[in-house]
Amino acid sequence: MKIAIMQPYFFPYIGYFQLINASDIFVIYDKIKFTKKGWINRNRILQNGVDSIFTVPLKNDSDFLNIDQRYISSDFNKKKIINRLKNAYKNAPYFDITMSFFEDIIVFNENNLFKYIFNSLLKICEYLDIKTKFTISSSIKIDNNLKAEKKVLEICKALNANMYINAIGGIKLYSKQAFFSEGIDLKFIISNEIRYRQFNDNFVPSLSIIDTMMFNSKDQITTLLNKYDLI
Repeated sequence: MKIAIMQPYFFPYIGYFQLINASDIFVIYDKIKFTKKGWINRNRILQNGVDSIFTVPLKNDSDFLNIDQRYISSDFNKKKIINRLKNAYKNAPYFDITMSFFEDIIVFNENNLFKYIFNSLLKICEYLDIKTKFTISSSIKIDNNLKAEKKVLEICKALNANMYINAIGGIKLYSKQAFFSEGIDLKFIISNEIRYRQFNDNFVPSLSIIDTMMFNSKDQITTLLNKYDLI
C-alpha cells in the first residue's frame, strides 16, 4: 500500500497531482495550521504572458487556527475570478470544456476553506481519472499530538503502508532508516521536466493545474502525470 500525505492547496500545480497519482491512498491534512505565505488559498495562472497570483480571501481570524477552522470571506467575488480566468485563457485550445469545469468548482456553495478546497481536488481527480483514494487525516486514529516524522510514521502504520511517498522538498526531513525499521519504504518523487505549448514559446512553469488543463487534452495530461521518478 503506497501512501502520500499533503496539506490541501487551491488548484495546485501538476506536481501535486503526480503525488496523488503515484499513491494508493492520499492523506490530506485538515488539522494543520493555516499559513499565510503558503499556497493553501492562492495560486498562479498565466496572464498576459507572465505568472499572476489569484487568491481566495479569508475571513479575519486567529493566525493559530487550523485549515478546517478557517472560512472564506463574504467578500469573495467568484464572478470576478471566473472572468479573470476567461480573459486570461479565452484563446487556449481547451478553453471551452475546461472553463465550464472550473466555473462549476469555483461557484461551489461552501464557506469552510478545507471543504471548499477538498471538493476542488476531488473534482479534478475525477476529471483526470485519478483513482487514488482520499483520506482526511483527522479520521485516522493516531495520537494527533505527534509532529513531523513521527506523525507521518503513525499514519503510515495505521493505514498498513509498505511505502511512503513524499515530495522531494522533504528529503532532509525524513530518515529512510526510521521508515525501514517500521517495514516502510521511503521514496521521494521527482518530477521530470514538464513543458507544453502555452500561447508562445516562452513557457512559464509550475502554474496552477488550470493552466495545464487549458493547454492539454486529458490524454496529454495523463502522460504528464506519469512523468516522474521515485528515488
